[in-house]
Amino acid sequence: MTSRTVALPRWLYVPAALGGAFVLLPLVAMVTRVDWSGFGDLITSDSARDALWLSLRTAACSTVLCVVLGVPMAAVLARTDVRGIGLVRSLVLLPLVIPPVVSGIALLYTFGRRGLLGHTLDVLGIEVAFTTAAVVMAQTFVSLPFLVISLEGAMRTAGQRYEVVAATLGAAPSTVFRRVTLPLVLPGLLSGAVLAFARSLGEFGATITFAGSLQGTTATLPIQIYLERVTDPDAAVALSLVLVVVAVLVIGVARTGRSAP
Repeated sequence: MTSRTVALPRWLYVPAALGGAFVLLPLVAMVTRVDWSGFGDLITSDSARDALWLSLRTAACSTVLCVVLGVPMAAVLARTDVRGIGLVRSLVLLPLVIPPVVSGIALLYTFGRRGLLGHTLDVLGIEVAFTTAAVVMAQTFVSLPFLVISLEGAMRTAGQRYEVVAATLGAAPSTVFRRVTLPLVLPGLLSGAVLAFARSLGEFGATITFAGSLQGTTATLPIQIYLERVTDPDAAVALSLVLVVVAVLVIGVARTGRSAP
């Protein structure tokens, strides 16, 4: 049977084209400002390499944390039907709507030396704020909702039909979750993990507030771009282009994950 599609109203293409131009033109303008003659030197300086490597490492660590924490959270939100679960969902997704700087302040007043848990951590000899661990925590805080909302949607779409069958056949809840639920929502999980990685890679506000901008320790690529913008605009543009290219690659991977069967 031949599938049919409904044609869109022609007038929709005008605002769609304007929206596309609004997104693409700034990127084109940035490309035109790149100093191509010195591009290699600009993106291979010690500070640039340190920032890129730190960004990739911390984004990978925060993505792992998002998976470890986000999968159970998404499962509880998708499979639990109790009073107040809507409020819990709103709180979990709160970092999506609050400014990143506010997230950084919240983390600072929780894990900083004078924070809610700071004194206890200080007694134990654990320093969190303005360390690489703080970078990972800041990235995880702002990225976790992306994985949770993506995976929760996948679980709701998949339904519970196969899970019920497995439970009826005598499978334990943990077995059902591991052998049935996770394979069913694997594309959503991969997509959410990629989105979390992308959000972590581009995180700026919460990181600079909670972790600072120490080269090789907390100065991720977005922070390095911000610092270079004042002292070396050509380096800032070159590093911005690198970040855009990485973001495009990540979006491509996310799209592939979503389209997987």
